[in-house]
Amino acid sequence: MAKDKILSEIKNAEGNARKMVEAGVKSKHDRITSARAEAREIIKQAEADAQKAAQSAMRSAGESIASEKKKIIEEGEKEASKVAEKASSRMEKAVDNLITEFERAIIHV
Repeated sequence: MAKDKILSEIKNAEGNARKMVEAGVKSKHDRITSARAEAREIIKQAEADAQKAAQSAMRSAGESIASEKKKIIEEGEKEASKVAEKASSRMEKAVDNLITEFERAIIHV
């Protein structure tokens, strides 16, 4: 009977070992599945963060460009105003010179 008992205990131990191996394999698969899902979430979050950073950089660059554009336009308007002012003062002198030359031409005729 001792042999029967030993064989029974061996079968029980083998059954327990089989269950432990199956539980270990299931646990491994569950952890792998969980890790993959977590990795997908991390990737999704990283992509969202990267998109936000890119949008922020684009917005910042757009603001910088708009500011630079405004500055260039203001400088151009100031320069145009100076040129117009110089031209206006020269126009009066040119008109005076034309009148003087016209008067000389009339007098010498």
